[in-house]
Amino acid sequence: MRKIQAQGVHHITLMGADRQTSIDFWEGVLGMPFIFDQPNLDDPNQGHLYFDPGDGRLITIFTSEDRKPDPARTPTDVGCVHHIAFNVSMASFRQVEKRLEARGIAHSGPKDRGFMDSIYFKDPLGLLIELACYRFEPPEGCRHADVMIEAHRIRVARGDYNIQEEHLADAIELLVARGQQSLSEDRGARNPY
Repeated sequence: MRKIQAQGVHHITLMGADRQTSIDFWEGVLGMPFIFDQPNLDDPNQGHLYFDPGDGRLITIFTSEDRKPDPARTPTDVGCVHHIAFNVSMASFRQVEKRLEARGIAHSGPKDRGFMDSIYFKDPLGLLIELACYRFEPPEGCRHADVMIEAHRIRVARGDYNIQEEHLADAIELLVARGQQSLSEDRGARNPY
């Protein structure tokens, strides 16, 4: 038996309501360019809209003009999607609360997640959306996941409850030491003062 190795999310497809509601939310609220439009190839009675969430991957929406938005929370039963999270820069994150309030969109307010900050709100169809902003940048040649796994190992070794900024900083230092060479034999901390 062998694995089938995934290499990232290709796209996520959601059941939408009418076409314009999808365009107004995904592009008009979240700023995702509307890049492709064709019929749903498995059901020609539905449209299939494609949006770029900012990383070149895709969010696609099946639409039908006979479906109307229902803002009631989508199901959270076993097997259902709880929420979808999108990355935003710190500059954008600091504007989210004000911009949601200007539209009259209820939200959770900023949430401290230790390694990131988050804010939650519902789309017009009741799907919970999270906008998240990492509190760190990975070292050159590393990914956020590389920092997270090292921060997790550090947190567990120290017996701490959840990942905090100190774990992230120590993980970044470890990754730099591991991945970047130095002419120094001793790369330990020093006091030049």
